[in-house]
Amino acid sequence: THNLPPGLEYLNQLDQIIIHQQVELLEAILGTETSSKYEIKNPLGQRVYFAVEENGCCDRKLCSPLRAFTIRIADNAGREVIRVIRPLRCNSCCFPCFLQELEVQSPPGTIAGYVVQNWDPFLPKFTIQNQSKEDVLKIIGPCATCGCFEDVDFEVKALNEMTTIGKISKYWSGFVNNVFTNTANFGIQVPVDLDVRIKAVMIGACFLIDLMFFENSLDRL
Repeated sequence: THNLPPGLEYLNQLDQIIIHQQVELLEAILGTETSSKYEIKNPLGQRVYFAVEENGCCDRKLCSPLRAFTIRIADNAGREVIRVIRPLRCNSCCFPCFLQELEVQSPPGTIAGYVVQNWDPFLPKFTIQNQSKEDVLKIIGPCATCGCFEDVDFEVKALNEMTTIGKISKYWSGFVNNVFTNTANFGIQVPVDLDVRIKAVMIGACFLIDLMFFENSLDRL
């Protein structure tokens, strides 16, 4: 464990990570976009990390699910251990050469890996890459991500896309939470022996999936 990025030692023990978006009262009442804040927990519900999104008000208001952001993830001692950076990019099948790409750093300033969107006419697809931009895993979502009254699973697969080794799940948490507060509750399940850097990248992938497919769930109702 002495070779692990500082602050990621705890991920070495986990095969399940829970991400809970904190309810923003102003956003719930007025519909005004505010910076997202998340608690990252172990399967027992104990907080391991705390995440805060940083960007401009105009980014949140004008670009919403496409917005650029930096998410800083700190441990319970307040030490930043992971940084997730998303540039402003397209989210359209008309621009397959300029799809989503997200960079994860751990410690901040050192690349841990990337999340790269893959073009597909039917399914949401992403590739998880290591710090050298070598493909490691695939993430494949369902045709429909509305998830009315049920969980939505994005399967984590080997590169051959045949073997499923885990999943990222958007949990159904009830009508009040999903409609009126639009909060997100996610679970990440991966092998316990997966490289902690890739586990950190999976957390970044979870944030990207949230914004791409669930940020505007209120608007679609």
